[in-house]
Amino acid sequence: MKRNTLFNAVFFITAGFGMVATAQAQTAKVGSVQIESAYTRATVPGQQVAGGFMKIENKGAADQLISASSPVAGEVQLHEMAMEGNVMRMRQVKEVLVPAGATVELKPGGLHLMFMNIKAPLAAGETVPVKLKFAKAGEVEVKMPVNAMGNPGAMKH
Repeated sequence: MKRNTLFNAVFFITAGFGMVATAQAQTAKVGSVQIESAYTRATVPGQQVAGGFMKIENKGAADQLISASSPVAGEVQLHEMAMEGNVMRMRQVKEVLVPAGATVELKPGGLHLMFMNIKAPLAAGETVPVKLKFAKAGEVEVKMPVNAMGNPGAMKH
């Protein structure tokens, strides 16, 4: 009897954690473009920039992410980090190409969103609204969970 009760308790606790994780892992869709696994990281007071990361899956014709905006930042830029010789450089890009039938990952050390002039610190557990604009698919709002600082692959600026 005790074993069944313990099993049931563990099952419901585990299921509860699964529901919490699912609630935070939001997807968004516009046209043939789907956004998955979007997130940003917590910031400290006075920090003016943060990165935004996600997977963009395109099940239709080639498209381009052409802009992003968020009320938490003065500006959101599309950025790329790339090696130039022996030096890692970051630069703003005009667009992020999303080929037909492909998935593009915005991740630390590669393509990413850059939140500039953050208005207030981003706290772990919050959600940041971000509007993405695609050349063909149009606009979509993504709710980005704010993850705790210290995650692997943290960007340094």
